[in-house]
Amino acid sequence: MAYAKTKDGTKLYYKDWGSGRPVILIHGWPLSADSWDDQAKAIAEAGMRAIAYDRRGFGRSDQPWTGYDYDTLTDDLAAVMEEVGATDDVALVGFSMGGGEVARYMSRHGGRGVTQAVLVSSVVPYLVKAPDNPDGVDQSVFDSMMMEMRQDRPAFLRSFLNQFFGRGLISHPVSEEMVDWAWACAIQAGLKPSEEAAHSFATTDFRPDMAHFRVPTLIIHGTSDKVVPIEPTARAAVREIAEARLIEYEGQPHGLWATEKMRFTADLLEFLTEGGARKMMFRDEGQSETTSDMADIPGTMTERMV
Repeated sequence: MAYAKTKDGTKLYYKDWGSGRPVILIHGWPLSADSWDDQAKAIAEAGMRAIAYDRRGFGRSDQPWTGYDYDTLTDDLAAVMEEVGATDDVALVGFSMGGGEVARYMSRHGGRGVTQAVLVSSVVPYLVKAPDNPDGVDQSVFDSMMMEMRQDRPAFLRSFLNQFFGRGLISHPVSEEMVDWAWACAIQAGLKPSEEAAHSFATTDFRPDMAHFRVPTLIIHGTSDKVVPIEPTARAAVREIAEARLIEYEGQPHGLWATEKMRFTADLLEFLTEGGARKMMFRDEGQSETTSDMADIPGTMTERMV
């Protein structure tokens, strides 16, 4: 197995598929690089190079006691990029918690080598509720998460992943086997890393990082995301990133890379292969191809796919 070594000696597992332009895939909490397999395979088959790694504390990477703040996690991303030689024309793709590493890389490392960014169901720019972020998630939700993890982490993860994929008594957008797989992936993470990483994505304010996005940025988010609500995240981010476009997946939950796998993979590939230079075209099933309307904010574009 391939590993990159970070500044503090932590070993990070990564997979490197295909050749060509590098696309770095950063997974969400509490999963691993394997959650990107469908998209990584499609990216490699499209003539690009897909690199996905396990965040420290998760999957097959080391589980150190410290280093779960976003400055360290972003330095880890830079270490992976250096290890694989991804220094030019790089696309960074961050899902959920992974969107934070994308944002912090743009500020802390000056976006070095990056020409495109993608934020999927991302926590950026600020998730927790505050006087200046009234649409955020109440702190009590995260406090409850911590308590439940400490009481019975396997049971908590099962409940969390059902919400993650939008599974309920009636709605079954993914199979029970998919939830089983995600649970097995999530339980690989250590308890300390799981808690510390959750604290980081819940409380880190990325609003100061937004001005450092100077590349075309695609934002994809489900309107029914109960884990990372769309209002304080994607809809705020598209207003704050100069060259951003937002595609809203109507009625979709947090884990839309699984619930809308084909559509999501197609949107991602289209953005990557177009280089973000033109308006994205989209086609609703059974309708003709159209371009989206421009949003009220100069330099941004919002698209809603239903």
